[in-house]
Amino acid sequence: MAGVTAQPTVGVLAVQGDVREHLRAVEAAGAIAVPLRRPAEVEAVDGLVIPGGESTTMDKLVRIFDLRDPLVARLRAGLPAYGSCAGMIMLADRILDGHRDQQTLGGLDITVRRNAFGRQVDSFEEDLRIRELGPEPVRAVFIRAPWVEEVGPGVHVLASVHVADVDHPVAVREGNVLATSFHPEVTGDHRFHQLFVDLVRRA
Repeated sequence: MAGVTAQPTVGVLAVQGDVREHLRAVEAAGAIAVPLRRPAEVEAVDGLVIPGGESTTMDKLVRIFDLRDPLVARLRAGLPAYGSCAGMIMLADRILDGHRDQQTLGGLDITVRRNAFGRQVDSFEEDLRIRELGPEPVRAVFIRAPWVEEVGPGVHVLASVHVADVDHPVAVREGNVLATSFHPEVTGDHRFHQLFVDLVRRA
């Protein structure tokens, strides 16, 4: 593993999804951002970002490119990670409404439900107040987003969305692993990426 300095190296999984937006956001948060596509690159990063995209496609490509095993090994060894939307699904230990044989990388003791808020036409935005990010609300963009159905005892819920009289977690943290149902990389608000880069520095 690379030595963690004031400017850690964060790999953005670059097999599918909104990779460029995350690379820019990670750099804006003060880290060195690199696309991660090959197994050999997994050992060279201090943190991992898994972008939004299509979780089933991402799962297939991770296996095709022989990335699954080294990523799972690093996550189990404590690699800090952040996943947005499909990235949340990839980091979840359990998944509902997944495609047959769909696998996740794991790392978060949560159960997620795919496309929980509906289809593309049901995309929406909402202001969320997240104490860890300061007093200003976060403008959250939800696009075919999952939500968290269940959390394990070590998982801290950072934000929820109220739907049909039920609060559904949409941002969670367990140790050095963060996940959001929404896409902070598309809004220009880099506070979630800053929170993650700070976690990587301290890991």
